[in-house]
Amino acid sequence: MSKIQDLPESTRKIIFWIAIIIVGLGLLSWWAQTAQERMRSVRGEEMKEGLGIPFLEEQLKEMPKIEMPEIDEETLKKIEQLFKEAEQQAEKPTE
Repeated sequence: MSKIQDLPESTRKIIFWIAIIIVGLGLLSWWAQTAQERMRSVRGEEMKEGLGIPFLEEQLKEMPKIEMPEIDEETLKKIEQLFKEAEQQAEKPTE
């Protein structure tokens, strides 16, 4: 331990960061293996139930359907006319 303390500060920092990287890589490797094991052990249906997807599917089926009203030719022309009038109003200089 005293051998490391006697080294210059830059060398001690390098040793410190190498140790941190090694520990970090070890933890990352352990986490990846654990995550893979958990993914293998969980079946698709179990995951679906765990997330509450069947419940959400039921709720979606019960929701009322939203339908867009049909716009006839005459209404469409009125809307176009309103847009043109709005553009003309926007182009007029304010006094």
